[in-house]
Amino acid sequence: MWNPAVETLPWHEQREHDEPLYRAQIARLLERSEFYRRKLTDAGFASADKVGGLAGITSLPFTEKDELRQTRSDENAIGTHLAAETSEIVRIYSTSGTTGTPSYIPLAQDDLNSWIEISCRSYGASGVIAGERIVTTYNAGPFVAGVTLDAFARLGLCHIPVGAGNTERLMAAVRLLNPSVLGCTPSYALHLAEWAEDRGIDLAASQVRRILVAGEPGGGEPAMRARIEDAWGAKVTEAMGIGDISVSLWGECECQDGMHFSGRGIVHVELIDPASGAPVPLADGAEGELVYTHIIHQAAPLLRFRSRDHVRVAMGPCPCGRTAPRVRCIGRTDDMLILRGVNLFPTAVREVVNEFSPHVSGVIAIRPLQRAVKQEPPLPVAVELAAEAQPPADLAERIARRIRDKLVATTKVELVRHGTLPRSDYKSKLVDWSHSN
Repeated sequence: MWNPAVETLPWHEQREHDEPLYRAQIARLLERSEFYRRKLTDAGFASADKVGGLAGITSLPFTEKDELRQTRSDENAIGTHLAAETSEIVRIYSTSGTTGTPSYIPLAQDDLNSWIEISCRSYGASGVIAGERIVTTYNAGPFVAGVTLDAFARLGLCHIPVGAGNTERLMAAVRLLNPSVLGCTPSYALHLAEWAEDRGIDLAASQVRRILVAGEPGGGEPAMRARIEDAWGAKVTEAMGIGDISVSLWGECECQDGMHFSGRGIVHVELIDPASGAPVPLADGAEGELVYTHIIHQAAPLLRFRSRDHVRVAMGPCPCGRTAPRVRCIGRTDDMLILRGVNLFPTAVREVVNEFSPHVSGVIAIRPLQRAVKQEPPLPVAVELAAEAQPPADLAERIARRIRDKLVATTKVELVRHGTLPRSDYKSKLVDWSHSN
């Protein structure tokens, strides 16, 4: 949903706009959140005056997901960061629990409205038009992805929810209902391309002209994006969010040059060095971990929440007119492996492997020998060949050499036949721990 007053505001003026909202949010935390009242007081910030404004936010402590989990109990399943009465809560979502026990996320009515607004900005940036049909594979029931259903309705789209786990049902909807938009994870969009090719189905002959990918990194990887676009004859744009803060906080426009921050006036965003926690200025080419603070939120506001999403930033002008920072997600810091002091993201390995298309399918599996973040080289990597591929004899060595040259990581590449590695209709798992001790 295009709002020029919000999305074209010069970024350097955003802090001035957010300042009073942030100060009011801090006052709410100290008054109503047991968790933050204790956390801030213990850190030497016993009053809103002590906390101050956004200029001093980097002196405040981070919030970690595990901290919030530890405050939950049978009596308080949400946790002590709850800052609203039960009568104020209109919806409770849960996270997927991919990194632990699911967390419950309560929303007051204004929180829900804010989340829908953010999602409308994010998905609206892709160029979808009111009246279009969109078919999605989101299992949105208990998860925050459910807000996208509200956003699609507000954008005026005709939503066809299919859910994950039934490719035949999805493709029947594509064939019979002629949606022009598909929403899914990038790995599933790629899997659908393979599925159709195996059956002699020409996806480019369908009415799908936009594919909105989210849920995992990959949609911004040039080779993966090209493979999806070529198979479908459609434009791919990606979105990214985090359940604890808001769904679809970032959304890519039709210029396809990174995901624009879509939470302006609702969420404050920072970039930090993931190892030291030191602030990293938002500037062209900067890399680091995203950190979020709610500046308008009632039910369970979060302060300096570490996302573990590692991104690269772009700040230059975008032809679409939006002025917020843009990012590409490199990977998650909690998926990262360390190889002789080198930080290695599984998605970065996949991106290098995909440079060897058309010899490879794009599906990989990293198989650590030790069940630990730190690994000794060479790191085993299974690379799946493309269907009916006739690869050069030295392909494995060439891939390993390219990984070493680009990522400074020594790997042992094993080529496996097409169809050997598992596909996913949701999020792909690039690290296979079953081979580790």
